Amino acid sequence: MEDSRPDPDALLEQLRDEAHKAARGELRIYFGASAGVGKTCAMLQAARKLAGEGVEVLVGVVETHGRSETAALAEGLDLLPPRLVEHRGKRLPEFDLDAALERLKDKSPALILVDELAHSNVAGSRHPKRWQDVEELLARGIDVYTTLNVQHLESLNDVVGGITGVRVQETLPDTFFDAADEVVIVDTPADELLARLRAGKVYAGPQAERAATHFFRKGNLMALRELALRRTADRVEDDVQAWRSNKAIRQVWKTEAAILCAIGPTARSEHVVRSAARLAQQLNVSWHAVYVETPRLRALPDAQRERILRVVRLAHDLGAATAVLQEQDVAPALIRHAREHNLSQLMLGRAPGRPAWRRWIAGTGLHERLSAGAPDVDLIEIGQPATAGPATPPSEGGEAWGERWAAQWRRYLGAAVVCVGTAALCWPLHAYFDLSNIVMLLLLAVVGVALRWGRGPAVLASFVSVGLFDFFFVAPQMSFAVSDVQYLLTFAVMLAVGLVTGQLTAHLRYQATVAAEREARSRSLFELTRELSGALQTEQVIESAQASLARELHGPALVLALDLQDQLQQQPLPEPQQDPPDLGTARWALDHGQAAGLATDTLPGSRWFYLPLQAPMRARGVLALRPRELASVMQPERRAQLDTYASIIGQALERVHYVEVAQDALVHVESERLRNSLLSALSHDLRTPLAVVYGLADTLAALPALPEAGRELARSLQQESRRINAMVSNLLDMARLQSGAVRLRLQWQPIDEVIGSALQAMQPMLAGHVVRTELAPGLPLVNLDAVLVERVLCNLLENAAKYTPAGSTVTLAAVLRDDEDELILSVTDDGPGLPAGREEALFEKFARAKSESTTPGVGLGLAICRAIMQAHRGRIWAEAAPSGGAAFVLAFPLGTPPAVPEIESETEAKNNEQEAEGA
Repeated sequence: MEDSRPDPDALLEQLRDEAHKAARGELRIYFGASAGVGKTCAMLQAARKLAGEGVEVLVGVVETHGRSETAALAEGLDLLPPRLVEHRGKRLPEFDLDAALERLKDKSPALILVDELAHSNVAGSRHPKRWQDVEELLARGIDVYTTLNVQHLESLNDVVGGITGVRVQETLPDTFFDAADEVVIVDTPADELLARLRAGKVYAGPQAERAATHFFRKGNLMALRELALRRTADRVEDDVQAWRSNKAIRQVWKTEAAILCAIGPTARSEHVVRSAARLAQQLNVSWHAVYVETPRLRALPDAQRERILRVVRLAHDLGAATAVLQEQDVAPALIRHAREHNLSQLMLGRAPGRPAWRRWIAGTGLHERLSAGAPDVDLIEIGQPATAGPATPPSEGGEAWGERWAAQWRRYLGAAVVCVGTAALCWPLHAYFDLSNIVMLLLLAVVGVALRWGRGPAVLASFVSVGLFDFFFVAPQMSFAVSDVQYLLTFAVMLAVGLVTGQLTAHLRYQATVAAEREARSRSLFELTRELSGALQTEQVIESAQASLARELHGPALVLALDLQDQLQQQPLPEPQQDPPDLGTARWALDHGQAAGLATDTLPGSRWFYLPLQAPMRARGVLALRPRELASVMQPERRAQLDTYASIIGQALERVHYVEVAQDALVHVESERLRNSLLSALSHDLRTPLAVVYGLADTLAALPALPEAGRELARSLQQESRRINAMVSNLLDMARLQSGAVRLRLQWQPIDEVIGSALQAMQPMLAGHVVRTELAPGLPLVNLDAVLVERVLCNLLENAAKYTPAGSTVTLAAVLRDDEDELILSVTDDGPGLPAGREEALFEKFARAKSESTTPGVGLGLAICRAIMQAHRGRIWAEAAPSGGAAFVLAFPLGTPPAVPEIESETEAKNNEQEAEGA
């Protein structure tokens, strides 16, 4: 009889969920296909009804878009004033989360309306997304009503973009949508919505005309409507399943007409699976495929079990949710699975005709038991294909078939021998023991047979025990005759007790075996997790994982982790004579994120099974396995366990990787701090002797009696002193920029004046070059520190002069980007260009364009430029110019920058440093 009692663990989980929901607010989402279907109006109408019932209703955000009917519905409700946020010189209204929490504090019941759930908040808000504001409201126990369009769901974003040609940037995670307490679909036919658009009830003026020719085309609206209805139907189906589970409803509700395909041990099961897949596709419904492995089927030869598991794998590839159920009987297992998953149609192969005597001996067939046990489930029989072969595949005939029956006869013969041996043991004792004690000993033999060989031999042992008891111990002995009719009742009770005891013992034996296997797999998983949690090096993770998987699969297991060059590392085999895994196949599995090799669609002839080690950020390697049994990678339950192994190992490798990254970063930061301190100290100490040398050279050059050769040496000394002083200044500036000592003095400046100052300062160095300026008309003012930006341009112009031959052209260009978000300033030359692949490395400290360059410098100019641009919240990068030379591009943001402390300019900072040195 089927056990209909609820699962205690499920009840505890339900109680925990109910306690969690009781402390949270409820979320209702008004869901529609597009703007204008009436989501906001439906939300306001529901809110007004609750307000009339005494509920505290607060309108947090309602976007009317100029619609008078929407604004009329909001009248009379308590409206929360918006919070004004500065953004690019404008004050934009945003939802005031803090004010909402304060207004609704200690009020119950309380409801707030927050329109447009997928909205992105202005930079500077507490949360980047409005749905995160809603999450905080729910956590405080406040109910929320909100609205959402189907194109904003993350999983459908690309689908909608492909239909409409418009890719929506504001998206909502599907997990948040699915966690809503209630979803209300607001549906409007496409023709009616287009009529509303033409009437100006969706958008007004030119915006409505643009919408009608782009997004609001009839085909788009019909497709979006179908997506919204299907997504809502999927959620309703999940709600139905949750309700049935919570209320322990066993009856099948035919809400979806989902299909359950029963996979049998015969060769016709593949045809049944393909038929179920075709029917599920025609009906557009989900389907499950289940194989019930009974003790008799568990004893099948390995070749036949592998063929069955291949059929299960085929069902999975065709889109089914597959499972292998290890149960005592097929019919109750199929009925239980159908009711747990609300599957209203059960498909199975047509049973072959059986003679009457076989039906009388074997009892009712599977079809009859399914019909009797589940009258609410539709049974669909699949006929045998015209090209089908025999029910028994070739691998089951001949020698394999003989071996199977030989093993079966050994089990039955062993049962008979045990019963005869027990009777022989009881023969000398029957003069001292009552017959009831002899019966107990024979029943004990039946129990032992059931424990050792299962159900069939236990049935034989029951009959043999009754016969031996009658022949040897009941008068007249050595005869099957019975002198007392009462013994017939004894025989019947003894046979019944033997049969029932044998059946129960065999059932418990099978369940104990299955439970022991599952417990062993769970223990192995737990032990591996515990070992990996304490691993701090990649080698420890690999060693623990390989040892655990080798014990579990009874075969070699290798963890092929990625090295620093993103290449898979080959691991040594435990036995060198074995064939190593193929790194090419492993790389394919890593790049495609799919399993490959044994029992897969990619190189199934391989003896190795490759599984990518997926981690939250990326794949961290490949797991290569060579199991002893094919079922280890084909059975769904064990395949799911391997996926769990791979996930745990991948997460451990990623954790170790980031531990190493954090350690390297800490060492790098400390070394940078020490280097900056050293550079600052050296630079300060070099300033005084440089000033002395420069002064002496200047004095020597001014002496009238100095010969021309000496005067030339003095000028060379002046030039080199000036160059070394510039290097020392660069070292000091780099140290001050990284330490945060440089503070910006931001002012609105015309960019052309900054460019002119830089060109004037660099005129001597650019004397042998052609300088061109290309400034777009009407450039806006830029909020910047003119002294520091001039320094950036001087460094770039100096590089252009040093690394290009005389006569080259240097171009300064300034344009406004298309979206008027940034001002782009570029310095371009037509020299030899940039080293390929090192465009980003040039901005590192002490980096040079050529490793053996004879051009003077220490490689700090571009690093200083990047530090100054980052302080301005801007960007700088290098790229190849169209003329083949180098181009350095600056991007200045045009929005109002965040408030920063007023900072001293470079000149003031140097004056302060000199005053400190003099003191």
